[in-house]
Amino acid sequence: MKKVFALIEKELAKFAQLSFFEFLRNKSINPIQRLSFALFVIVYGDLNKFVWLEEPIVNPIQDIVNKQIPEEENHWIWFLKNLDYLDFNQFLNFTDSLKFNLSDQTLIFRQTIYELYWRTFQVNPIYKLVAIKSIKSISNIFFSITARVTQELKVFTNREYPYFGNPHLLAENDHSVHSYQKKEFIASMHLAEDIHKQACELVNKIFELFTALIDMLVNFAEEYKIKQLLTKSFGGSDYAQLPLSVLLM
Repeated sequence: MKKVFALIEKELAKFAQLSFFEFLRNKSINPIQRLSFALFVIVYGDLNKFVWLEEPIVNPIQDIVNKQIPEEENHWIWFLKNLDYLDFNQFLNFTDSLKFNLSDQTLIFRQTIYELYWRTFQVNPIYKLVAIKSIKSISNIFFSITARVTQELKVFTNREYPYFGNPHLLAENDHSVHSYQKKEFIASMHLAEDIHKQACELVNKIFELFTALIDMLVNFAEEYKIKQLLTKSFGGSDYAQLPLSVLLM
């Protein structure tokens, strides 16, 4: 399993160099614009509950997978709070938000979810664990940078942004799957050659999927400038004006 972990770290190092993260770090860009991709985030709750969860528990690896699922249950509430605190509710109504989530612009998101479903449904729990480890490694880079952006935004709004901010980052790092004992147990596992090969293929596929996803996010965030949102139409409705205090940051 150590070789699989090493592959994850290798792919993560390349992933961290993507232009999206340079965009997030660019303090010359309004912080709310840097977080405008938030409109694309889709909750992964169904993956946890209906794909990765398995009962009764069949082995120690599935036990580790099952125990991390409750730790993710409330994160979607944080995400909804962020949408409200970022004032996105003011320029996209419920009907248009549904159209948006089913549009071609969000196709890569849906394809990513479907691919993860297909590759991790009713499989050996080791593949679920590899998927979770890969995604959490990606999440750690993602939230460590977005947390800095929310701190910049907090200076102007005096608000905490739990999903993209420090609360989510701290929660991710505190998950049981990151405990020293769990990490040592998992790393010491010996994988049969065929399982090791498929696990590595899964790691490569996940990073391929999320690289495409991240590329789409930065393209969206750069194309849809905050001021453009005031007049640009989507799905038949014009965006309402954002608060002046946000636009003048």
